[in-house]
Amino acid sequence: MAGLVELEVLGVRRQTSVDQVVVLLLDLSGRRLLPVVVGPSEGAAIAAGQAGVVPPRPMTHDLLVSVLETCGVGLERVEIVELREGVFHAALVLDSGERVDSRASDAVALAVRVGCPVLCAPEVLEESSLEVEGATPEDEMAEFRAFLDKVTPEDFENAPPEGPTEAP
Repeated sequence: MAGLVELEVLGVRRQTSVDQVVVLLLDLSGRRLLPVVVGPSEGAAIAAGQAGVVPPRPMTHDLLVSVLETCGVGLERVEIVELREGVFHAALVLDSGERVDSRASDAVALAVRVGCPVLCAPEVLEESSLEVEGATPEDEMAEFRAFLDKVTPEDFENAPPEGPTEAP
């Protein structure tokens, strides 16, 4: 974990002006915002996990959490480790010390379900983050929580990802 920066998952937003879904991650220490463009289903999965929505049947991320638990393996943390050719790369770090390659959106969707930290390589933040000015993190959290209270999975349908994103 040395050198990595902990991020808070603020939430998921649909940018209607450019028709894309963005996960917003906040570096509390450096007051930087890392926007990660994701697909609509991945955005819905993150929003549902963050809101604590339990589907009648397990969705993919819920299933993976169940598989890990059944195998006696915990998810210690997730790390956004690289931005290569506009694509975010992540890793799941298991409590056994094993690392599993992951898309950033899948890693975040799992992290919000199990409550583990989301960490980011400093060079990724340097390259892709935005400085947060004016509003406090508490103000931003209140705004995103209000958004999450009214968002539905249908809000994320048919939104093609653009900009820095992740590999399919």
